Amino acid sequence: MGYFSRTNTSLAARWWWTVDRALLAMIGIIIIFGIVLVMAASPPVAMRIGLDEYHFFIRHMMVLVPSVVIMLIISLLDIRNIWRLAALMLAGSFVCLVYVLGFGVEIKGAQRWIHLPGFSLQPSEFAKPAFIVVAAWFVAKQKDKKEFPGIKVAAILYGVLASLLILQPDMGMTFIVTSCFVAIVFMAGMPLRIIVLLSGFAVVAATIAYFTLSHVQSRVDRFLNPESGDTFQIEKSLDAFKNGGIFGTGPGQGTVKLKIPDAHADFIFSVAGEELGLFFVVILVALFGAVILRGFSRIMDSENMFVILAAGGLLTMFGLQALIHMGSALSLLPTKGMTLPFISYGGSSLLSMSVAFGMVLALTRRQTRSGIAQAGLSV
Repeated sequence: MGYFSRTNTSLAARWWWTVDRALLAMIGIIIIFGIVLVMAASPPVAMRIGLDEYHFFIRHMMVLVPSVVIMLIISLLDIRNIWRLAALMLAGSFVCLVYVLGFGVEIKGAQRWIHLPGFSLQPSEFAKPAFIVVAAWFVAKQKDKKEFPGIKVAAILYGVLASLLILQPDMGMTFIVTSCFVAIVFMAGMPLRIIVLLSGFAVVAATIAYFTLSHVQSRVDRFLNPESGDTFQIEKSLDAFKNGGIFGTGPGQGTVKLKIPDAHADFIFSVAGEELGLFFVVILVALFGAVILRGFSRIMDSENMFVILAAGGLLTMFGLQALIHMGSALSLLPTKGMTLPFISYGGSSLLSMSVAFGMVLALTRRQTRSGIAQAGLSV
């Protein structure tokens, strides 16, 4: 009946009939949005710094193709191998994060990158999804075996990762990791004191960052009082949305984007607002929301606590990153250099998000589910 018939027992056929094809299709549409927007936003940025007009677009496509392949390959894995992949990736990320502190390249006051031939690697991007899956495994293991110190081990890993991120410094990434860890603990039904403790740590860390890191203080002050500093980027971002109106100026026809320094990355949502207009921006936002809702609906009936926590944590990461990017572009949140998942230019971000969603697709492949269990971990 065909290679993908229900009677075919090959790996590809079994994948096709168990993967969430609706979730896969929505991610595909978001990726297409990203291709259009990077093509529209990147040429002015490239020419401004003396590069070939399509420099960033070509590099984006060179990373996008293997990223999609990696996502599909990871989606073939079973639950046990997802955990193993995450553990190896977290170990490697810790080594790279330590290396970055001593030998990393400093850009805009932060030491977050390792320069490789033709590519700059940001280890924290890969540590983020890896930590979420590993922490979910330890917490789920404790739900299965009460005597197992899963939450303590996960908390130690979180403390190490958060410390390495703060030392860079990267408060935005620290916030996302903390929020995802809180979400995992919350979904696991852990004691309220643990959630309060983690939330308290986040507040203390944010307060310390405000008083000790000048760029954090500057961003917060400019958000609360625009007259306190330079707000050029956010002003142009808002102008882009105003210029776009309801139906936009058309792909490649925007003019305000020419003045936005990071239009292809940190402010690509502004380019979407100008060139695609309110109509398509609402569709794009709805797509992100639909991915999150679809993902959570797929795990809510799972009997495997690890699947619930890991996929739920990864979906939380996806949603938070999109929310911060969009909120910054609309001046609803302090500006933060954070990419829009699958949309913005950025090699490490695109690769790591592809790995994360490969894991989500793998974790949500199971079809035989009857209800949320208190245990069920078998990895």
